[in-house]
Amino acid sequence: MGKRFNPAAHRPKTQRLRIGVRGAAGTRKSTFAASMAEAGLGKLCFFDTELKSCHLPGSDGARFDAYELADPEELGEAIQWALHEPEGQAQGYGCYCLDSWNGWFGPMYAQFLQAKREKTGEPYPELDGDDLQRLQVVCGEILRPLCIDSKACVVITDTIAGKGLEEQEDNEVGRIVPISASGLEYFVDVLVESELRLDADGIGEVCVHRVVKSNTRAFPIGLTLENPTFRDYLNRLNAGNIANVETIRAEERARDEAPALTIVAPTEPDTREQLEALIEKVMRLGYTRENLVTVARQAFGKYILSELSADELFILDQRVEAAAQKRQATAAGAQPAKAAAGAERKRG
Repeated sequence: MGKRFNPAAHRPKTQRLRIGVRGAAGTRKSTFAASMAEAGLGKLCFFDTELKSCHLPGSDGARFDAYELADPEELGEAIQWALHEPEGQAQGYGCYCLDSWNGWFGPMYAQFLQAKREKTGEPYPELDGDDLQRLQVVCGEILRPLCIDSKACVVITDTIAGKGLEEQEDNEVGRIVPISASGLEYFVDVLVESELRLDADGIGEVCVHRVVKSNTRAFPIGLTLENPTFRDYLNRLNAGNIANVETIRAEERARDEAPALTIVAPTEPDTREQLEALIEKVMRLGYTRENLVTVARQAFGKYILSELSADELFILDQRVEAAAQKRQATAAGAQPAKAAAGAERKRG
């Protein structure tokens, strides 16, 4: 007879969070990942596929354990060791980082291309559907143990082209192929893009995370966080009561009222009151601040609301008004149809 099911052992952990951080080189992805060491989760196990962890303070074990894995075959072995072998389990790891996914996926993708090249004789072959399906299985052999079997908090970093080049890459070389083939976005709870911007003085740098995919309401798409640590993400995840939620919203309002991250000419009109009125309207009409961020990003390429000009805020106001009227008209049209259907049922 098999082992009895233990319900208590399978209860969801509210503090578990798996974050994918994508960004160009130098956008502090590794620094953010290393901040897990101070998040109160236990000892951090840091899988380094790019041989850069030596530049992070305390990577020698004083702060966390980093393991350099230049050979793609070594990563799976290292994860197996940390999760399932007695020596690895004895280390007492409470959270994990893979820095970076591209450092493993790139060479693996190249291996598939080389195998296709030898099979077809073409110098620049393309992977077909069967090839990509096999590649996804191989990727799952890495991501599933790390993100699911570990039952722990995980950060996985990934390198993308610099801003301004990414859209060109999407259109010309089809970045959707390696992204969808890797499957990273399906294994993480939150996927964010990391970017460096100028601070209020126009001299220093601020690291900005923008949520682009999410499985949790605590991190709606369009949400931006400045200079975040992993502890900041956990605090927001665990903000379950109204008081904490209101504190978060107050911090967001304060951030929007702060000076813009880019230098603004003295003749630029003050748009703070206009922005506050727009955010208030958005909330009143049943939308969210994050909805507004998403529209601003799509329309003007901006996701810091305080950087919007008066004209841009006016255009967003008109869009919000139009969307609300359209939704109201749709709801009003549905009511007579619903009533007619009810009357028809009664006659029947």
